[in-house]
Amino acid sequence: MTFVAPNQIINLRNNPNIKAHKPSGWLLLVHPDFLWNTSLAKEIKQHDFFGYNVNEALFLSKKEEQMILNLLKNIRQEYQTNIDKHSQKIVIAQLELLLNYAERFYERQFITRKISSHQILGQLENVLTEYFKEGSLVERGLPTVQQVAESLNLSSNYLSSILKSLTGQSTQQHIQNKLIERAKEELSTTFLSISEIAYNLGFEHPASFTKLFKNKTQMSPVEFRKTYN
Repeated sequence: MTFVAPNQIINLRNNPNIKAHKPSGWLLLVHPDFLWNTSLAKEIKQHDFFGYNVNEALFLSKKEEQMILNLLKNIRQEYQTNIDKHSQKIVIAQLELLLNYAERFYERQFITRKISSHQILGQLENVLTEYFKEGSLVERGLPTVQQVAESLNLSSNYLSSILKSLTGQSTQQHIQNKLIERAKEELSTTFLSISEIAYNLGFEHPASFTKLFKNKTQMSPVEFRKTYN
């Protein structure tokens, strides 16, 4: 089961390597205008899986598949009956339920695939270590969530979902944690000024570095350094 956001392109084709293959399934298309003036118009943006790649699809158990099929059939039945003032409200309710189940099933998938998820966590550490090599941040700047996700061949939304299920933190928070780890190392083992350390860590303005450091450690860089003197 996969989700496609508005303006994304869908391409369906048979696999020529599989003979007598007869693909089957359901395709539910919802026009954005149908969501206007409904609670789902805002809530749908909260579902990260609309930003996942196709290879990050949701794999359903037989029981889960039947639950989704029942909802799709209910939507089809409502669509094929005479339209009245209740039609939109009923279909929207079914859509909300379908998306909420998908949210639950994705969380289950992250748990049941914990081994592969932990491997991704290890790969993330290697990627960040490479990004934060001495001197590299001056040339490339701080890594973005998108850059880190692409290094792992994942979409940024999917990576953040995996990390949140494992650690409770987003990709951005992991990047910041690595940054603070490197900053502490510089502050405690070198005599570089705060401005020089900030520059080495990819910051254009030392004040931005100081603000982030204090937010993460409840101490300014100067205060942290004093604890080692």
